Amino acid sequence: MENKCLDDLATEAGITSEYINAYGKLQAIPAEIRHRILEAMNTDIPVNRPVSHILTSSIPNVKVITQGQTVTLPLNDANSYQWQIYTEQEETFRGHCQYQLTLPTNLPLGYHTLTLSTRTEQDSNSQQQSMQLIVAPERCYEPEILINGEKLWGACVQLYTLRSENNWGIGDFGDLRYMLQELAQRGGAFIGLNPLHAIYPAMPENASPYSPSSRHWLNIVYIAVNQVEDFKHSAEAQIWWQLPETQLKLQQARQAEWVDYTTVMTLKMSALRLAYPQFKSRPDDDPQYIAFQQFVNKGGKNLYSQAAYDALHHKLHGENNTYWGWPVWPEKYREFDSDAVKEFCHSYPQEIDFFLWLQWLADSQLAECFTASQTNQMPIGIYRDLAVGVAQGGSETWCNRNIYCTKASVGAPPDILGPLGQDWGLPPMNPHVLKIQAYQPFIELLRSNMRHCGALRIDHVMALLRLWWIPQGETADKGVYVHYPVDDLLAILALESQRNHCLVIGEDLGIVPEEIIDKLRDRGVYSYKVFYFERNERGKYRSPDEYPIQAMATITTHDLPTLRGFWQNRDLTLGESIGLYPDKALLAELYAERRHCKQALLDGLIRHGYLSESDKSPQEPKESTLSALQQTTLPEQTEPPMSVAINQGVHCYTAHSNCALLGLQPEDWLDMTQPVNIPGTTEEYPNWRRKLTVTLEAMFADAHINQLLQTVSEHRKQVL
Repeated sequence: MENKCLDDLATEAGITSEYINAYGKLQAIPAEIRHRILEAMNTDIPVNRPVSHILTSSIPNVKVITQGQTVTLPLNDANSYQWQIYTEQEETFRGHCQYQLTLPTNLPLGYHTLTLSTRTEQDSNSQQQSMQLIVAPERCYEPEILINGEKLWGACVQLYTLRSENNWGIGDFGDLRYMLQELAQRGGAFIGLNPLHAIYPAMPENASPYSPSSRHWLNIVYIAVNQVEDFKHSAEAQIWWQLPETQLKLQQARQAEWVDYTTVMTLKMSALRLAYPQFKSRPDDDPQYIAFQQFVNKGGKNLYSQAAYDALHHKLHGENNTYWGWPVWPEKYREFDSDAVKEFCHSYPQEIDFFLWLQWLADSQLAECFTASQTNQMPIGIYRDLAVGVAQGGSETWCNRNIYCTKASVGAPPDILGPLGQDWGLPPMNPHVLKIQAYQPFIELLRSNMRHCGALRIDHVMALLRLWWIPQGETADKGVYVHYPVDDLLAILALESQRNHCLVIGEDLGIVPEEIIDKLRDRGVYSYKVFYFERNERGKYRSPDEYPIQAMATITTHDLPTLRGFWQNRDLTLGESIGLYPDKALLAELYAERRHCKQALLDGLIRHGYLSESDKSPQEPKESTLSALQQTTLPEQTEPPMSVAINQGVHCYTAHSNCALLGLQPEDWLDMTQPVNIPGTTEEYPNWRRKLTVTLEAMFADAHINQLLQTVSEHRKQVL
């Protein structure tokens, strides 16, 4: 009887009992897993049950509607009510109702307050209830150029991978600005970036952009120190800069094959700490000082808590390097609002102010990059990436503990490419608490990430509908899907998208349930089409005119092999070497499938005229000014390398696609083999560290690459 009660509660809470797996089969979820997830939620308020179930109110605490639609709210009793809607625009709507309230259809977009009042025979016993009413547009924002049918292209880069003659061993906002200018001159419309979220200054080797400390603030490692005025004007900083030891470390960091996060962060923090007193010496009426104060005031408690976390973490980790995050800090520091944290903030105000300054520098430089993209007439300019979650022990969970379920993590169930499943180690947001908080955490998250950009990619956009929750201590295959209020979240996404003039791209790869496909399309969210996966039921690659318009086409992604890596099976050989494919029979099937894929690729290129029969035999690429720098340190290839003709043919094929957007990776322009990330691994491979093989200056001076980009730009202008 108790188990049946738990099963019913789990179902009401949106915890599924079965799902269709990657092989198209119905997979049942054990009751024990569902019960453990229910326990991790620590709530009995399911998504679709009105909050009135708990609060005995006639109306829920939040209601999300689409502008112009007729919406009726049922009331719990037969009382006569007076209602008032006070809009964000300071307009007021009033009326009377009984049994139900039909909302006006002419409400403006925005966040409004609805108040419901009832009076008994004694006026003194008047009762009043309030709710937030969110009125959203039908669709997300789309730039006029896309509405008019033009097709745009750009580069998708992992910012840390960029080499240049000026950076400090990691790609930075200075490199981004330079690359935007160069790409704009070649017809590019945007640069898509990895998540720029705040990581851990005290632990720079925890470098995954998809496992951040906070998604509201920026990773300070991307500050271009040489462009900071107070660094250039500080005598102490410049003396340090000229030291032979500093220059030696700088050259070593630049020349390293992999990003040396510890050295880079040490260099940057040393420089910025020396520059900080110069900034503090500015008078109160100095424009930069005023801009800094405005940034801090606008950031409020959220920004202050980020700086407090970084300052406290820096102190604690310096004393004990096992203090990786607040769950293992001394207990007195585990709550942001604790007396011990308040005492720390009181005792170290300059340290907190320093970290506030770093966030301001990062935000200012990103803003300058976006302004530069607009000055260069790029229709989108920058498109940012919103990670699906945050790390368990970071600042975001430290500050809003209630909304995160730290006894579970999110990931993905087993599929063909990841037969063991994936555990991303990120605590999920509780959908019921999210609704209780009137979706404010989600709203703030969108606003933070729609700053200084023209588009936002939503990583694992299916999370708006459901997420794969894994109970603490279990393997990734022992999880279950938990549902989220998808219609409300998509409506809010559309509202914030319109307000911020920010296009939305949804990363909809993997197991995509049918029920969300139409919802995303109807709300104006652009799909994500990866060339590797775009094959029909007969195994043939889809022709360019079969691609949907409302989408971004790519050849590959940061989680997949490069084009050359795909051709040479590098993902399979690497996966085998680190134990990702324990089933040898499955691995043999994957190799066989890859052979079929490559043959289908050749057939498709030839069929559509992007490759001639004489070009299809693999051959070494033509000599280029970059050839000496394009060698890898991985073992000898077991497959013949891919030809230049095939590489260019794939670029032309995707460039000719119907998709409104095309995102290309510089790794494929450079004919690189090594991946930037192998999903499902942590220590087995140096994820998030592999750099591009050449500097930006050399890349944009290369005749072969310039010819390729010119060809891509011309194909994008052609109408099928």
